[in-house]
Amino acid sequence: MTQNDLINVLFNMPETVLQKVVDIIKADPHSGLSLNLYALVSTLRMEKSGYMYMLRKLRDLPTEQRVIAYELMELMARNGNQGEDWEAALRAMDEAIKHG
Repeated sequence: MTQNDLINVLFNMPETVLQKVVDIIKADPHSGLSLNLYALVSTLRMEKSGYMYMLRKLRDLPTEQRVIAYELMELMARNGNQGEDWEAALRAMDEAIKHG
């Protein structure tokens, strides 16, 4: 097993975490969980600002949901916060938040 295989097992494939977040936000766009994950994703859009996210907000997430936040951070570390899949997920999240 390569290091990338191990990372994929631990953090899932990028499309999976993005789809998880889109599904969570679409299911209940104004829940605390949705808004917290949306805030994290929103900061991952802004490389020039250094991805400023209040890490203490992770305390508001249950452990099983906090894993999704960690997966998003891993996605950014692997440069997955760009490209067509990323942009499509952002559009879906923005739409759900605005019109949900």
